[in-house]
Amino acid sequence: MAKLRKYRQQPPPAPEVKEQAPAYPSVRKTAVPALANFTYKKFRKIADKMPLTQSEWAGILHLSERTLQRYAQQNSSFEGIYTDRILQLQELFNLGLGTFTDAATFYQWLKKEKQIMGQVWGFEALSTSRGIQELSDQLIRIQHGVYA
Repeated sequence: MAKLRKYRQQPPPAPEVKEQAPAYPSVRKTAVPALANFTYKKFRKIADKMPLTQSEWAGILHLSERTLQRYAQQNSSFEGIYTDRILQLQELFNLGLGTFTDAATFYQWLKKEKQIMGQVWGFEALSTSRGIQELSDQLIRIQHGVYA
């Protein structure tokens, strides 16, 4: 009788799934603006996009109106903390103008108290970073049709 040969059985290769990679939209990367040398002139360009009064801007930035006027007279540079808040507001305004038909409608939305995730937010929310973020998040929800 012939000798039986023992063959090593190789395990079958693991099945591979071959799919196309999803095409995600490219994310536009914006440069982080320098906080130094942010003059009143640059602030004015941003402020002119929204119908906020000087008094409202002063309240949002936690400055007195007189200090804001001094910045205007001397075209002084804002301190970093104020520049950061102004840039946050600029992002919020751009998002708001993209969501609503015009600046006046967006301004009315800002002035009206709204319930966001179980909390009531009003115009005063613009004076805190968290409030600005909550309003931005809500604008994104509105754009995507998710009302929470």
